[in-house]
Amino acid sequence: MNDLGYRITLALLYALALLPMRVLYVLSDFLYLIVYHVARYRRKLVRENLAACFPDKNETDRRDIEKKFYRNFTDYIVETVKLLHISDAEIKRRMQFENIELIDRLTAEGRSVVIYFSHCGNWEWATSMTLHVRHDADSHVEYCQVYRPLRSEITDRLMLRLRSRFGSLSFPKSSVLRDLIKLRRNGVTSVTGFMSDQKPSHGDPTVVTTLLNRPTAMISGTETLARKLDMAVIYWDMEKPGRGRYRLTCRLICENPAEMPGHSITLSYAAMLQETIERNPSIWLWTHNRWKYPVQLPS
Repeated sequence: MNDLGYRITLALLYALALLPMRVLYVLSDFLYLIVYHVARYRRKLVRENLAACFPDKNETDRRDIEKKFYRNFTDYIVETVKLLHISDAEIKRRMQFENIELIDRLTAEGRSVVIYFSHCGNWEWATSMTLHVRHDADSHVEYCQVYRPLRSEITDRLMLRLRSRFGSLSFPKSSVLRDLIKLRRNGVTSVTGFMSDQKPSHGDPTVVTTLLNRPTAMISGTETLARKLDMAVIYWDMEKPGRGRYRLTCRLICENPAEMPGHSITLSYAAMLQETIERNPSIWLWTHNRWKYPVQLPS
């Protein structure tokens, strides 16, 4: 039954993906009305998050961010469906990468790379990086992303299909260290994206810092992995110049993790992430219950 449900869902979404972007954005405008005004999807949580993160902004400004966020959120939904049927040329026009030469240089030197990323803009479109880099799979470089398996088997299969659209690999969070070690033993250089802005799962190692005026537990396992495997570390800085247009800038955090003080990589990521969010708060995923479990700053 799950297989039948997957095939039916895939067929329906593929039919939607055949529509031009301009039509999909009309659908997004309608979804915005439903999600924001009718269903009021997590509106209370979004308002609480914005009030706590931006206490210096007045209510009018925070409400403006809120509405823009929901419009971006429904855009994200239709844009992600479009991955089932979008040409390489169109995604390259819509998803730009700045300083991608940094990744090309590191992989040319045989260095594997950790990429810190976040739930900003359309993170699913970021897998199109493979269309911009110099090295393809035949050059012993693999482009990968880490994911948390979803409870719904149908949704999980769909998202894995979408995330492999441009030839990258998806590794479950629970096995990513083993998977990357296996690639290295096979002589493969890896470039792997980690979404490290989520609420830590139970048992995740963390470091507590201030993010957006709030004591925040940041996932530190990404830094630990980079140190163990001696991987260069990059941050992807997301911008949204216009509707359906995104720009990711590759910013170097460090080339040699062993030379960095303890927790400094995680703290650098937190600082860069805050700059990204403050520049355009509406593109971050405010419906995520990031601060569900309060923490205390170290004394």
